[in-house]
Amino acid sequence: MLVTKLKNNRKFAIFLMIVAVLAGAVVMVSAYPIFAVNLSEGIADEVQEEKLTELSDELKDGVCFLSNQAYGYIDQSEMNFYYGMEGFMLLRKYMDYEIFDFDGKALLGEDNSSKVKELVKEETDYAFRTSIVINEDSEIQDVQVDGNAIHEKNAYQLEQRIFDGGLSDNLEHSFEGALPKEVKVIYGMSEEQLDGYMSVSDDFLYQYAVRLSYRELYQMYERILIVVIAVMGILIAVNKGWRVHEWKLFRAPLEIVLAVCLYVVIGNNMTRAAQVWSVINRDARYGYVSGISYDMQILLNVAMWAVVFGIVLWGMVCMAEVFVLKKEYLKERTLCVWLFRWSKAESGQYGDKIKQGADDAAGFFQRVWRKIKGYFSKVYNEFLHMDLQEDSNKLIIKALVINFFLLLIITCFWFYGIFALIIYSVILFLILRRYSQDIKQKYALLLESTNLLAEGNLDVPIDGDLGIFNPIKTEIQKIQKGFKKAVQEEVKSERMKTELITNVSHDLKTPLTAIITYVDLLKLEEDPEKRKEYLGVLEKKSLRLKVLIEDLFEISKATSKNVTMNFMKVDIVGLLKQVGLECDEKIQAAHLEFRWSMPEGKVVMLLDSQKTYRIFENLIINITKYALPHTRVYIELIDDGSHVSISMKNVSAAELNFNTEEITDRFVRGDASRNTEGSGLGLAIAKSFTELQYGTLQISTDADLFKVVIRLPKRSESEEQENS
Repeated sequence: MLVTKLKNNRKFAIFLMIVAVLAGAVVMVSAYPIFAVNLSEGIADEVQEEKLTELSDELKDGVCFLSNQAYGYIDQSEMNFYYGMEGFMLLRKYMDYEIFDFDGKALLGEDNSSKVKELVKEETDYAFRTSIVINEDSEIQDVQVDGNAIHEKNAYQLEQRIFDGGLSDNLEHSFEGALPKEVKVIYGMSEEQLDGYMSVSDDFLYQYAVRLSYRELYQMYERILIVVIAVMGILIAVNKGWRVHEWKLFRAPLEIVLAVCLYVVIGNNMTRAAQVWSVINRDARYGYVSGISYDMQILLNVAMWAVVFGIVLWGMVCMAEVFVLKKEYLKERTLCVWLFRWSKAESGQYGDKIKQGADDAAGFFQRVWRKIKGYFSKVYNEFLHMDLQEDSNKLIIKALVINFFLLLIITCFWFYGIFALIIYSVILFLILRRYSQDIKQKYALLLESTNLLAEGNLDVPIDGDLGIFNPIKTEIQKIQKGFKKAVQEEVKSERMKTELITNVSHDLKTPLTAIITYVDLLKLEEDPEKRKEYLGVLEKKSLRLKVLIEDLFEISKATSKNVTMNFMKVDIVGLLKQVGLECDEKIQAAHLEFRWSMPEGKVVMLLDSQKTYRIFENLIINITKYALPHTRVYIELIDDGSHVSISMKNVSAAELNFNTEEITDRFVRGDASRNTEGSGLGLAIAKSFTELQYGTLQISTDADLFKVVIRLPKRSESEEQENS
């Protein structure tokens, strides 16, 4: 049963192949009437005019031949034999001609003959007429081409061809002494003569075949049928039930298959076109092939196309076996691999050389392919990471240049360029689709991050490569940082507000409570000494409350920039010494030893003396409150030309566990328990007054070492006016 089934399958496959080939041939021949209607019109005229345009050499030869016939320079047979007049000898049989001297006398016939009269008539009835005038120097003086069968453009081209080179290019050097002089030759061809000449011309059929093969309708039919037959061959080959790869007919080597198919499809193209043209023009002068009827011509054309389509089908079935055999195809169906394996088996040394050469060639092509692939990957990545903020003209020009060269290569394939163009379009579609998918994927990632950011998730990471959206990714990361900083500042501000209320309440409540308490005691106390003591305490607490309120207003105005600055020239060295002297009592009470390092001369700067005095006073008083007793305090003033730096260093009595960035905030003090007297505004006021004078105040700690650095710019009065 299995054998019978396989035989039936094989018969059906053979039947299908024969039907496909014959159907293609019949369809092609059936299209001949369409070709006749759409293609034959105008082709004969095109060929005829082109043939007439190429008659320049024959017509110039004729001038020499007829002049020699009239004047007898040399024997005519000798001239024809030695100087190659065969072209004119054929042409003269199908035309009227005459040679005249400059007096208008006919040199070969009668002046009054009907032929001469027709040749010289102004309005000619000839299909083609040419007159050539030779001057006394044997040069072509004038050429006139006209007639009913030649277009003005072609007539002009023929005139120019006759002029080019003159007569001497057509003759041997030995004949130049007998060149015609002062003559005029007129040629004329009637419609019948022209048709007769065209029918015996050797290359007229080739010209028709060329034009037919270039016609789009003819090419479309031929190519579509070839593609259909090729697809049919692939489908037959991949059908496992028919197992055509086992047939000897389809086991031909790949190289032979390609050679045969290319020769039949491309190399034999003009021969097929010539046969088609002969059948199309069966009623015209080119109609029948000698000795064969028109019906026989039709059958021969069907057979011709059946052979062409059969070879295409055979070739595609042979090559499509790669889908069935896969890797084994190269081993079983290629002569190159077979030769390599044979050489390796027969001669180890020779086989090694071939193998080495093949490996070198494979390595070379592999390196070239990697470079090409790498270059295109680089261009693809450039488009994927194109910066939309920059000029992209260079990248666009690069893509256009690549596309231009690819299309230029495709055009070199002629007929097969359409298949290369289809492959190119498919590859381009796949690349563009992948590019679009990559852009969508990166856009989705960016959109997801922005949605999370919009929901308030400021810590969402934006990972991965976003291609052309990388600049947006950078900006979003900046927004994230800005939002986080703003949130942190807002949280800090809220915390500071809470602490401010708490600290203000505490610092105001403490002296106020004492005042209320001592007022109550004063009301009940009758002892004058006690009353005097209570009044002293009340005065002290009132002054403390006054200072606290004044500092509060001071820092409020400073932080709101609502402070009037009175800039003047101030000796900052003298001002710092003055502050030190006025605070000497507190320094001595704190048991501190101050070490001063300052320039000997004056350092004059444009400052607000009152605000600067307050800065130094607050810092020195802060040192006396918090420095460890019986330690040294170092104060150094350095003038570097453009700025003045004042640094103050002391050893803290308490552990420095506070945030140095927050210690200059309002109501923040180093002693968290707030046991020492003070408003907690000293450092905040100092920092604000420093910044109002375009300077900076920085605090740093190292273990128990507390350091303050003030840096003030040395400005001129003109700079102050500009700032104002």
